Amino acid sequence: MFDRHFRLITIAPAALLILSLTVAPAIELVRMAGAKIAFTNDGVERTAALAENIGRLANDWIYWRALLNTLAFVITSTLAELVLGLVLALAAQRMTRAKGMVRTLMLMPILIPPVAIGNMWRLMYNPEFGIIAYLVDQVAGVRLDMLGSTSTALLAVIIVDVWHWTPFMFLILLAGLEGLPEEVMQASHLDGANSLQRLRFIVLPILWPAIAVAFVFRSIGAFKVFDQIYLLTSGGPGVSTEVLSLYVFKVFFQNNELGYGALLSLVTIAIVCSYLAVFRIAQRRKGAL
Repeated sequence: MFDRHFRLITIAPAALLILSLTVAPAIELVRMAGAKIAFTNDGVERTAALAENIGRLANDWIYWRALLNTLAFVITSTLAELVLGLVLALAAQRMTRAKGMVRTLMLMPILIPPVAIGNMWRLMYNPEFGIIAYLVDQVAGVRLDMLGSTSTALLAVIIVDVWHWTPFMFLILLAGLEGLPEEVMQASHLDGANSLQRLRFIVLPILWPAIAVAFVFRSIGAFKVFDQIYLLTSGGPGVSTEVLSLYVFKVFFQNNELGYGALLSLVTIAIVCSYLAVFRIAQRRKGAL
């Protein structure tokens, strides 16, 4: 009983602080979503406009295109990072030398500031002097402007995200692999199981909690992507790389439409929560099998 109360007492200050920093802004966001807010010489003018904002959202094709772009970005980048991270972790686990150096080198993309990453990749993608455009030209004979084409711009920013965050997946999955029971692996080897069988029937089931944690964290991070797309394309060309966070930013701070921007924020939060809820339900069903 004492331990339970002690845990509650120690957690309470942090919980109250988090609630105080989230509940009040959330309430204000809900209030703003039902209003049309304008700045005048007399101050801030607020008028009721919930129906108007909802009707505008229903017909806002840019927002729905941004939603599709965001889902494509989240699913593609997260799955690619998961697969690459798992492959690299499996390879690193087999290493007997320089494992520490490999981990350090793998961390480097995460440690680089997003502004530097955006500018670096923008130069690499430059169709005139970028190394990527040069390599594509040498292989395919085509000067490809990946950031300037509506058919390749989203793929280009996904590649940047995969390069940036695959090390995150690598570290989590490598930690999970190093926690595998050695006796189980040895027993499977003695039973004649090959590498693919051990991976499918032993490694992946035991590693599933680590995979789920890594997937959820990266999905949340991918939903919030802003800086690299803002630096690389600003949502262009056209709206081919427009994502939810970038569009909400433009509505809020470039168009000064605070009420409509608040509604977009609430809908976006609901979409992210629904996505995570679906994943959580799938995870529980998998655990029940």
